[in-house]
Amino acid sequence: MSPARTLADVVVATLEASGVRRVHGLPGDSLNGLTDALRRHPEVAWQHVRHEESAALAASGEAAITGELAVCAASCGPGNLHLINGLFDAQRSRVPVLALAAHIPLSEVGSGYFQETHPPELFRECSVYAELVSSPEQLPRVLHIAMRSAIERRGVAVVVIPGELLLHRAPDASTPTVARPTTPIVRPSEDEIVAAARVLDAAGSVTILAGAGCEGAHRELLEVAGRLRAPVVHTLRGKEFVEHDNPYDVGMTGLLGFASGYRAMEHCDALLMLGTDFPYRPFYPPDARIVQVDIRGENIGRRVPVDVALVGTVKDTVEALIQHLRADRDDEHLTRMTAHYRRTRARFAALAAAQGGPGRLHPQHVVTAIDHHAADDVVVVPDVGTPTLWAARYIGTNGRRRLIGSFNHGTMANALPQTLGIQAALPDRQVVALCGDGGLAMLMGELLTLRQHRLPVKVVVLDNGALAFVELEMKAAGIVNHGTDLDNPDFAALARAIGLHGIRVDHPDQLDDALRDAFAHPGPVLVDVVTARHELAVPPRVGLHEAGGFALWATRSVLSGDGSTVLDVAASNLHQLALEKA
Repeated sequence: MSPARTLADVVVATLEASGVRRVHGLPGDSLNGLTDALRRHPEVAWQHVRHEESAALAASGEAAITGELAVCAASCGPGNLHLINGLFDAQRSRVPVLALAAHIPLSEVGSGYFQETHPPELFRECSVYAELVSSPEQLPRVLHIAMRSAIERRGVAVVVIPGELLLHRAPDASTPTVARPTTPIVRPSEDEIVAAARVLDAAGSVTILAGAGCEGAHRELLEVAGRLRAPVVHTLRGKEFVEHDNPYDVGMTGLLGFASGYRAMEHCDALLMLGTDFPYRPFYPPDARIVQVDIRGENIGRRVPVDVALVGTVKDTVEALIQHLRADRDDEHLTRMTAHYRRTRARFAALAAAQGGPGRLHPQHVVTAIDHHAADDVVVVPDVGTPTLWAARYIGTNGRRRLIGSFNHGTMANALPQTLGIQAALPDRQVVALCGDGGLAMLMGELLTLRQHRLPVKVVVLDNGALAFVELEMKAAGIVNHGTDLDNPDFAALARAIGLHGIRVDHPDQLDDALRDAFAHPGPVLVDVVTARHELAVPPRVGLHEAGGFALWATRSVLSGDGSTVLDVAASNLHQLALEKA
């Protein structure tokens, strides 16, 4: 790298020394010092996007897939504001992201200047660190603190830099600092481990709830499940780390989960929570004793009262816990719940086998076909809503595949922008954006980013002409669907018009050939699959409130003159209800 000319050169040198290889962003005048420094130092690429929200989501996706620091940048005022939603996603997903937020001239702060905001206050809620640089001497130190904070606390750090400081002459012999991840060993005290073992040993039936904190602890998870003879329920974010090669797995719980996962939680005397802050309290067992393991002690007991709190990594804590657990447990609870899981999976497979008809393919069938044709190490990124539901149920894991999404923040239109960062970081790996039609339309400009950077992302659109998950929520609440229609173009034709390979699927017989074509194509592809609009996704537990809501929705729809929709829903889902609730 050439000698630093400006403070922006120092910033770029620091990023490069710390392993950063790209900055996702959109240029602007207050950011000119940084983009000019990146031009001089091609070791760190400028990854141009079409919207700053996409820059932050791309960084979130990159950090999620690599586990390392990812960076985004934006100009002052509106540019900064556009970052916020994507940074919330990174913060709530607990991935390390650094945001470089350019600011108005320092001398104008507080004057109501053009595009003036107060970025440290704006970013405070979606970051672990947010600081304004107010002098040239301060920048290198604040940058290092921000990077170290993002890495060690696994969250977002924001450095707010007035544009003129980026152009300030760098001090002679400026040396970049380095911030790289560390690998500490963290485990509870021996007394706490013994207390947890006593609770678990005293229980007649134990269930394990395993989350994303089980990353890197698959062997330990299987060992403790075997010792406890415990079925393992996984969360959505835990799926990719827990589900594969796991004879104790009984599926997911929560609103998108399986009946088997719900029952395994319902029928246990003790629950061992490993690396999860699962938020849905109605799905917890009402009377079980609970042991919770989490590296963040502040998360323990946030959802339900906990009998024993164990602060530590899942790997280190479970290794210590196993030594104190008795080995003479019976298999009754485990046998019952794994049998329930096999029945549940068979019903889901039967649903996926139903292809649907012309112009209304069943989404389960589409996602199962993606699962079949995709690579063994594919990265699948579903949009929030029904794409996440179908991916959670029908994309299989094997320890190499990854499933990444906005699973905590739940932002619409996450899939396409997140794949920008993932594919840029892993150019030779297969990456699939599983988009809803509403999600794709919201940030559709990023199709141009795929074209500009020649990123070979495969975009599969579940095109049902509606905000389908919102409609499902309305039905459950007894509300007549309104305002959810989408008058879509032919997305494949649109893709072809901007230079991408576009394929339209509106008949089941076309699906397999379309996916084979898409996955074989060397560049970006958009596959527009016309799917059934009124595909009902039954949650693992249907209470009186939900059943009453559906009945009320049907009555109100008929009275409002929309009885054809009720008949369509009934016709589309009688087979599904019969199978899922058998």
